[in-house]
Amino acid sequence: MKSPKRGLASSMVRSMALGVGVVLCLGAGIDRWKPWTAEDKPVYVAKRATERPDLRGNWDSPVWQQANELQIAHFLSRSSENQAASDFRPETRVRVLYDAAGVYLFYRVKDRYIKSVATEYRGKVWEDACVELFVQPKPERGYFNFEINCGGTMLLSYHENPDWKGEVKRQDGGVPWELARTVPIYHSMPERVYPEVVEETVWQLEYHIPFELLEDYVGPLGNVAGQAWRANFYKCAETNSHPHWASWSPILEGDDFHSPRFFGVLRFE
Repeated sequence: MKSPKRGLASSMVRSMALGVGVVLCLGAGIDRWKPWTAEDKPVYVAKRATERPDLRGNWDSPVWQQANELQIAHFLSRSSENQAASDFRPETRVRVLYDAAGVYLFYRVKDRYIKSVATEYRGKVWEDACVELFVQPKPERGYFNFEINCGGTMLLSYHENPDWKGEVKRQDGGVPWELARTVPIYHSMPERVYPEVVEETVWQLEYHIPFELLEDYVGPLGNVAGQAWRANFYKCAETNSHPHWASWSPILEGDDFHSPRFFGVLRFE
């Protein structure tokens, strides 16, 4: 993952532009904090790792062979901003493990029309070939969005639950780089992919989320074994020649990824 490279003035301009982008991404007029129910939600069970994954892209390694697998296979016909999706359907498989230190995620994507040009932290990675995890560790608190393009550049934010009236350790919004840098990321593709790769290509992304990062916002998590978090997994590419938006837990047409009411269940064995 790359550290910020520009000065304060440039950062302010970029933040303003990202603010506009976030508004567009969230969708106009969408109440993303409508009540959540467990009815019809998919459940993924994360197993405890027998050893720490080495984050070298070893999909077939013994430690990852023990993990359950999910697929990101529910595609929207258009974005929340009414941009039409193509008929291309990449195959995205995901595995999740955990240990006392945090959560490990491994994405394996059979893709085409691959472009990845964002190289700075909190850049517009969702426009590239991108995979995402939106996760809400505590139902009464907010959710994090980990968005990472195939080149390994990440956008990480926290969105507080507006109903939360308790202590707030950190304000919501973009997660500071000093915390984001604690997320190690393996990526099989180069940092920058341009021009677009039209041939079928399998790319992989593997990373680790320390519990300490999450606790800096939502407080102590305790022993997560047996806990049920809320989460959704996504695959998108907004500005390539074949745009698409897909989720693990289905969301309704007209809604978008920032909709916690559609999150599925991430249960820790």
